[in-house]
Amino acid sequence: MNLTDTTDEARGSAGLARSDDLAAALLTPEARRDPYPFYARMRREDPVHRSAQGIWYLTRYADVEAALSDLRLSSDRDRMTRAYSALGGDLKAFSRLTDRLGRVMSNTDPPDHARLRKLANRAFTARRVEALRQGIQRIVDRLIDEAVAAGPAMDLIEAVASPLPLSVVCELFGIPPEDLPQVKTWFHRFGRLSEDIDKSEAAIEQYEEYLARLVRRRRADPGDDLISALVATQAQDDRLTDSELLSTCFVLITAGDETTTQLVGNGMLALLRHPGQLARLRADPALIRPAVEELARYDTPTQAIVRVVAEDVEIDGRTLREGELVYLFLAATNRDPERFEDPDRLDLGRPGNRHLSFGNGPHFCLGGPLAKLQAEVAVGTLVRRLPHLRLADGAVLDWRPNPLQRRLTALPLTY
Repeated sequence: MNLTDTTDEARGSAGLARSDDLAAALLTPEARRDPYPFYARMRREDPVHRSAQGIWYLTRYADVEAALSDLRLSSDRDRMTRAYSALGGDLKAFSRLTDRLGRVMSNTDPPDHARLRKLANRAFTARRVEALRQGIQRIVDRLIDEAVAAGPAMDLIEAVASPLPLSVVCELFGIPPEDLPQVKTWFHRFGRLSEDIDKSEAAIEQYEEYLARLVRRRRADPGDDLISALVATQAQDDRLTDSELLSTCFVLITAGDETTTQLVGNGMLALLRHPGQLARLRADPALIRPAVEELARYDTPTQAIVRVVAEDVEIDGRTLREGELVYLFLAATNRDPERFEDPDRLDLGRPGNRHLSFGNGPHFCLGGPLAKLQAEVAVGTLVRRLPHLRLADGAVLDWRPNPLQRRLTALPLTY
């Protein structure tokens, strides 16, 4: 369950300086455009902050790094549901979604988490991800060709950043190309869960039925795709149920979609706003791998993740009580001057870049390497093929009103 932008323009115009609650300031229009000054203030003034709602906000690198590995801070879906219920939140969409998904890696704690993660780790290997590079390159080239053929301008989000991850994951999972339009429709409806619960849940049910058919086909006729690998892995571990296998497929297919879109969109915007760094990458294409790490640090796709206190925890002299929610602001840690020198500067060759954009500890993002590989190919190809790429004249930039995820609504470019 995510925060939504419920503040009105009057409150938003008060901005950072006049907000009575540091957490509430993150919901203002100013923070939507640029949340990093707000994170800096939270780190300085109250790095272990308890909001007016009773939610804890952690913004220092050291605190969040430790919290990500602390088993007293839980991801368990039932604890999470109770915590949100205690705040009086509307849990209809959240509860129905988690009930349908069942227990998956992202909403379980050890030992169940380790058991489910082992299934995915055996199939989702570094070798399998790297083997996708040529396929990703073909997809990126096709998307750029289509955008260039349509005219001298494009919305990068619509033309490349959004369709790329879904096309890649369909190839990874062996989803037939002719099924891609229907899969896209389901994904679009997933994203509107809070707006139309019934349509979203119907889309999830249809998608689950589709995945179940794919799993049955792969059992009968295995291929060289990830579903076949997951089916083979399940056969080696009879503790994993069919429902858990299906839920694992669902999560792996859907989880990387938004992250990759945000990484490519935010990353290209950062480069266009820093022409010196863009020129540096053009002059040295081999810099692309550390460049993507720095782009992920500089404007973090997943700004924060949520945990719930399973056992009282003391952080910096403050006690977080059992049942309380904790927001771990990854984006704030990535600009912490105690960890990064000159953290507000974009430096594509930054040494020792141990950012937390993909988490840490037992819940480290399994799809992180695939998201970074897609960004490497997409950003590198855009920089190489479109040497005159720039923001469109008069472009107005806006971000979705969700402080836990940082995604541009559009990125208008000319070339």
